[in-house]
Amino acid sequence: MTVLAGRVAVVTGAQQGIGAAIARAAAEAGASVVVNYLDDEGAAAGVVALAQAAGANAVAVQADIAEPRDVERLMAAADEFGGVDILVNNAAVFPRTAFLDMTEADWDGVLSVNLRGPFLCSSAAAQRMAAAGREGAIVNLASGAAFRSSPRGAHYVASKAGLVGLTRATALELAPHGIRVNAIAPGLADTAQPRYGMTEDEIAEAADLIPLKGLTLPEDVADLAVFLASAAARRITGQTIHINGGNYLT
Repeated sequence: MTVLAGRVAVVTGAQQGIGAAIARAAAEAGASVVVNYLDDEGAAAGVVALAQAAGANAVAVQADIAEPRDVERLMAAADEFGGVDILVNNAAVFPRTAFLDMTEADWDGVLSVNLRGPFLCSSAAAQRMAAAGREGAIVNLASGAAFRSSPRGAHYVASKAGLVGLTRATALELAPHGIRVNAIAPGLADTAQPRYGMTEDEIAEAADLIPLKGLTLPEDVADLAVFLASAAARRITGQTIHINGGNYLT
């Protein structure tokens, strides 16, 4: 499958989990890939190696997406491949904190990565796409928590709800430039993230209650991200697509 042939994709938080799966899937679909990571250079190098094994151009770039200079450096890496066509805003943090114990620093730390980061990356990418006159796609990784909430996660829930709003607003503004913006809202996924505060028994019990049974896999989300970035989704913009095995219906 080469539905992204000739395209250049930037994937944030791509050193592990869903981000790594999306970077690999984009490479397998023919895209050149910029693998963003914060602090795990070895893991990012492993993702790059897998992308290159699929025949893709790939490079790992250390960048804090909440810092404008780092974001500019990230986009400059995509320029080396011909310029960004696809941005996947995946990087996120979720430190479980009870609301009554939550500090301003707790709040700001999560909103900085989960909402400020996607804003900075989307702005930098969209400006490049618009200036080059190229159609593009932005895929934001939201969360089912934005619609259902999550214990000890007011900051996370607010950030992901904000990302859904950002998706809609930017989809309208960027449509005249041929830039589509959509979001994916995974439910309980088989990554390290949902294990914060949950035991393996609790995860197994929750997975058994999902109508299609089991957890959503990173590869499930990656397949959807590739579709949304491809020409097959050319009439889809401003949407948040849920992927949760029927755990909740919208």
